[in-house]
Amino acid sequence: MAPVIERRSIQFSLDPKSGVPYYKQIILQVEFAIADGRFATGDQLPTVRSLAVELKINPNTVARAYNELEIRGIVTTQQGTGTFISEKQLQLTEVEREGALDGLIRPLITKAASYGFTMNEVLTAVREGFEGMEHREDSES
Repeated sequence: MAPVIERRSIQFSLDPKSGVPYYKQIILQVEFAIADGRFATGDQLPTVRSLAVELKINPNTVARAYNELEIRGIVTTQQGTGTFISEKQLQLTEVEREGALDGLIRPLITKAASYGFTMNEVLTAVREGFEGMEHREDSES
């Protein structure tokens, strides 16, 4: 019997202040999810319309991201069925992962420090935030 691999779900989010276009943020999130195993070959992406509604953006933005992913061979689209993760393997280097995390965390640290929060207060808040997300995911299963 094959081992059961528990995969974490992916929750798309967009940062309007990052300076990175929304379609590129979607692409990066899909790539990271494939690289770390949250998406596997054959998994279906949300429909263009449903993801656009969830993210409160124009469906053309999601379509552009999916189009780019398809051009790169990362997904395949089957008309009338949906968009699926292809067999293409993606691996991110530790430097790429660290760079992405740094880009996410640096604005948080800067803003928290400007409000006078200590490192321990920020770490506690981040830990509690992650625990809250895990609790929500468990209750949705």
